[in-house]
Amino acid sequence: MDVKTIENLARLMKENGLTGLEFSQEGVTLKLERQMEAAAPPAAQAAPVASPFAPAPVEPEHSPQKGSLVLSPTVGVFYAAPSPESKPFVEVGDKVQEGDTLCIIEAMKMMNEIPSEVAGTVVEICVGNGQVVEYNQPLFRVEP
Repeated sequence: MDVKTIENLARLMKENGLTGLEFSQEGVTLKLERQMEAAAPPAAQAAPVASPFAPAPVEPEHSPQKGSLVLSPTVGVFYAAPSPESKPFVEVGDKVQEGDTLCIIEAMKMMNEIPSEVAGTVVEICVGNGQVVEYNQPLFRVEP
């Protein structure tokens, strides 16, 4: 494992707000941990910069948008389809029933199917295929 790999892992941790990461390659295991940075005073905060790895913003509870959010049950990689050549499990406008598979999240080399907890219509897909997602990050919005 080279220094460049370690630097890239540390950068990804910081960009995604992760405090811990364990990585194994060619029989070598690396465990990285970092403390969260203190938040800057509101006047000193800079505007957020869009990143393909940045988690989707969590909306406040008083959000005027309707529907139920389907949240990620774990940290992992979001996959919209069962394989690269397959069509997505769901698209915006699709009707779903409680228990229908919406996506897969790969966590620790395990593929976890994420079911809908409500019946309704998919009105928003909050993340992109292949995006790293955080625990409790919104994945879908489903309206009854």
